[in-house]
Amino acid sequence: MSGLALRVIPCLDIDGGRVVKGRSFAELRDAGDPVELASRYEAEGADELAILDISATVEGRKTALGVLRSIREAIGLPIVVGGGISSLADAERLLGAGADRVSVNSAAFRDPGLIGELAARFGVQCVVVAVDARRAGGGQPGLGSWELVVEAGRRGTGRDAVGWAREAADRGAGEILLTSIDRDGSGSGYDLELLAAVAAACPLPVVASGGASEPGHFAEGARAGARALLAAGAFHRGELSIGELKAYLSREGLEVRT
Repeated sequence: MSGLALRVIPCLDIDGGRVVKGRSFAELRDAGDPVELASRYEAEGADELAILDISATVEGRKTALGVLRSIREAIGLPIVVGGGISSLADAERLLGAGADRVSVNSAAFRDPGLIGELAARFGVQCVVVAVDARRAGGGQPGLGSWELVVEAGRRGTGRDAVGWAREAADRGAGEILLTSIDRDGSGSGYDLELLAAVAAACPLPVVASGGASEPGHFAEGARAGARALLAAGAFHRGELSIGELKAYLSREGLEVRT
């Protein structure tokens, strides 16, 4: 197994201490207990766990910190945590509570210097920059242009998402978590054009996110340039198991971690 083997990463969106799932970051529904899901995914062979705190309030962040501690006590998987991280102190709290890496999004766009500060303090390997992108021009495929969106998909920035991913790499990020807002929760597969564009423009490993629900979607994402494959709803609902997915990817000639 080489260092380029694909990683499969289930994602837990946390709100009020529960896992939720929606579409395009909206219409959220309860999806289960975070510790139970995390334990199940470790047993199924997940390579890493992503946790996103979507609670906007300080109290929500305290709840999410407690959830992180509970998950860390239950599993040994590497954990990357994002949501509401805007300072070195925020990152330090999460790393101290059991996270292995932190993911920054809106705060990094507002203050790009934060990326380098985090890398200098905690190491490049600890810093993931989340890039949430939506198609410009009414979302039509083939236009080759994506806008960076921040604040949990609520605010457009007017910034080219591909260019921002490249800048994040230059500033010290260790990985890009790339989510298609248009595909999120749709079950229609990753935005392969977006994924290929970012993978070609950015030297960092890219985690594909947004829309994968069938084994073929994950294989397509890998072939488009992703080094890790993230999903949520299909795993939460039990429509797809991580073990079965890895077996499929291996049969397709794609190297997966064992």
